[in-house]
Amino acid sequence: MDYKTVDDVYAANTAIREKFKQAFASLSDEQLNAHPAGEAWSVAEIVEHVAIVNGGTLRICTKLLGKGEADGKTNDGSVFISPEFVEAASSAIGQKLEAPETVRPINSVPIADSLAKLDELQSHYRALKTKFETVDGIEAKFPHPYFGDMSAQEWLLLSGAHEVRHLKQIRRVLEAIEAS
Repeated sequence: MDYKTVDDVYAANTAIREKFKQAFASLSDEQLNAHPAGEAWSVAEIVEHVAIVNGGTLRICTKLLGKGEADGKTNDGSVFISPEFVEAASSAIGQKLEAPETVRPINSVPIADSLAKLDELQSHYRALKTKFETVDGIEAKFPHPYFGDMSAQEWLLLSGAHEVRHLKQIRRVLEAIEAS
């Protein structure tokens, strides 16, 4: 987590998104919807969950940056990640975290719709980049259920980390499918 600029975070998140999408791009419908033993969600449900969370994260970032803009707070394009966030995120690595009810998949969404939503959200994130680079994204905070109060920049960073977490989960699901 050694990002110096907003551009660094955006570049990392873009690379993560490509790896995430490649992980399931060539899977059959059967593989996408399989529920192997030991895994609560199918690959399609994981993708649906990530799309739901990314939508919420985008709304939070937009709100926090809007507050910074309204308060006349500016940014020079740099990123500041608090030690508290780093510690909370580090302690969550490898832990199973229970998704709040509001972001759990309902499994009635076709994966194509989840992918379309992810692409649409990525477009909105790209449009928000200039605001991240010019408006303070540090001072205003919004609470995360596991990581506490987080700034817009931390939410942006977490969106990529969240996809990494679920990319690993997709790989576990696929390993379990292959083993069965």
